Amino acid sequence: MAVPKRKTTPSRRGMRRSHDALKAINVQEDSHTGEYKLRHHIDLKSGMYRGKQILEPKGDY
Repeated sequence: MAVPKRKTTPSRRGMRRSHDALKAINVQEDSHTGEYKLRHHIDLKSGMYRGKQILEPKGDY
């Protein structure tokens, strides 16, 4: 069984865990509908991306 030879210092432990932090989601308000959406993604409700109609808009079910 593998056993560490030396105790891991708090600094080294923190460096290893530096990528575990939660990152904020990058959302912005859509200029046409006013709803929040992810940047660089198609707005699924309207089907628009960068001012162009990409998908057919979803209807109300």
